[in-house]
Amino acid sequence: MTQEIGHFIGGRKVAGTSGRFGDVYNPSTGELSGKVALASKAEVEGAIANAQEAFPAWAAQSPITRARVMFRFKTLLEENLDDLARMLSNEHGKVFEDAKGSVIRGLEVVEFACGIPHLLKGEFSEGVSTGIDMYSMRQPLGVVAGITPFNFPAMVPMWMFAIAIACGNTFVLKPSEKDPSLPLRLAELMLEAGLPEGVLNVVNGDKEAVDTLLTDPRIQAVSFVGSTPIAKYIYATAAAHGKRCQAMAGAKNHMIIMPDADMDKAVDALIGAGYGSAGERCMAISVAVPVGEETANTLIEKLKPRVEALKVGPSLDPDSDFGPLVTAEHRKKVHDYVDLGVAEGAELVVDGRDFTLQGYENGFYFGGCLFDKVTPEMRIYKEEIFGPVLSVVRTNNFEEALRLPSDHEYGNGVAIFTRDGDSAREFASRVQVGMVGINVPIPVPLAFHTFGGWKNSAFGDTNQHGPEGVRFYTKIKTVTSRWPDGIRSGAEFIMPTHK
Repeated sequence: MTQEIGHFIGGRKVAGTSGRFGDVYNPSTGELSGKVALASKAEVEGAIANAQEAFPAWAAQSPITRARVMFRFKTLLEENLDDLARMLSNEHGKVFEDAKGSVIRGLEVVEFACGIPHLLKGEFSEGVSTGIDMYSMRQPLGVVAGITPFNFPAMVPMWMFAIAIACGNTFVLKPSEKDPSLPLRLAELMLEAGLPEGVLNVVNGDKEAVDTLLTDPRIQAVSFVGSTPIAKYIYATAAAHGKRCQAMAGAKNHMIIMPDADMDKAVDALIGAGYGSAGERCMAISVAVPVGEETANTLIEKLKPRVEALKVGPSLDPDSDFGPLVTAEHRKKVHDYVDLGVAEGAELVVDGRDFTLQGYENGFYFGGCLFDKVTPEMRIYKEEIFGPVLSVVRTNNFEEALRLPSDHEYGNGVAIFTRDGDSAREFASRVQVGMVGINVPIPVPLAFHTFGGWKNSAFGDTNQHGPEGVRFYTKIKTVTSRWPDGIRSGAEFIMPTHK
C-alpha cells in the first residue's frame, strides 16, 4: 500500500489540495512506495504566509534562545540517526552507511549553527570622533527559501535552514519530490526541539512551487543546489525579482594522479569517490587524470579489477558498495551517456550497462563503468553524467593535467594525488576550481568553512554554510552614536543572567 505524502505548514503535516501528485519509488525494488502532493501556487503562498507571521517573534528571540533550539535539534538527530538513514536509503537508494554519513554531515552544520551567538557578533569602533562611537550588527532578512536536490535530502536542507533559522529568519523548504519523506521528518524534529510553529515550513512540489518561491515578494533570499541549467534559471529569476540568491550547480570533478603518487591509495580514492553513492554526488570524482603513459597504464591495470569487483546491491544490504540509481529515468540517462561514450570512440574498459540483480530485477541498478582514452572533445568528458561512470583522460605532464580542470566549464571540486609538496602547493594555488583536495579525493569543507564552486558550478556571490552562510542570511546595519553627558542612577546587586 502506497502512502500519500503531503506538506509541513504552520507546525503540522497537511495533505495536499492541488490534486496533483508525483510518484515516489523504492529504488532497490522498483516498487511504488508513495504519492507525493505537488503544491499549487496557493499552497506555497500559504506556507510563505505562515513563515511571515512567525518571523517577528522569532527574530526578536535572543541568539542564545535560537542556539538552544539548535542544540536540542542536534540531540534529536543523534537519537534518530539510524531511522533517518534508513528512511533516506529507502527513497534515494544510498547504502545505509553512506546515508548515515550524509545525515551526519548535515548535523555538523547544525553544530556550527549552535555557535550563532558568537557568529552574529558585530564590530565596534570607539571614539571615531569626539564623543562618537560606531558599531555594526547583523540582522535577519525575513522569510527565506531553500530548493534542494534528490541526492542529499537531509544534508543539503540542513546546510540551509540550520544557519538561516539560527540567524533569526523563517524558512520555506522545497525539497526534491523524488525523496520527500526525510525533509518532512526533519521539520517534525525541529518542532520537537522547540522551534515555534511556522518558522520552518516544507512544501513538496515541482516548477509551480519553485516559481512561486522565486517571484513572491515576501521571500527575501533563495538558496539552491542542483543542476547547472536549473541553477542558471533560479539565479536569473530570483535576481530579477530583487532577491539574494546562491545557486550551487553541476560539476565535473577531476583527480590528478602524478607519477610519484602512491598508486594503491590513489586507486582506493578513485573507487570510493567515483562509485560511492552510485556517482550521484556533485563532488564525485568523474575524471581521473594520470600524468604520463606509465602512470596511466598502471592506473588502468589496478582500476579494472576493482571496478569489476564492485558489489552493487540493495541499499540496506551491508555488503553493497553502492545501491541503485534514484529512478528508472535517471538510469536510462546514465545508460545513454555510456552508449554515447562508446560511439565517441572512448575505450569502455568495464561495462556495467547490463547489470541485473537476482530477486531485484525491477530495481534501478547500474553497474560500474570505466572509460579509458577519453578526450576533452567528447561529451562524456564535458557533461555531468551523475552515475557510476569514471573517465580516464591521459596527459603527458603536469601543465597539461592542470589545464584540464582549469579550462573546464565546471569548477566545483578537484584533487591531486602526489608525494611532492611543491607540486601540490603549485596546483592548489593555480587551479581554477573552488574546492581543492591534496591526497583527499572528495574535498567537501567541514561546516565551519564554506562550500562552493567556481565558474558554471555556482551562481551568486556567497557560498553555502560556514561564515559565508551567516553573511548570506543576514543584512548588516551600521550605527553611529553620540550620547549627552549624564549617568543612569540606581544600582542592582543581583548577578545578571539571561532571561
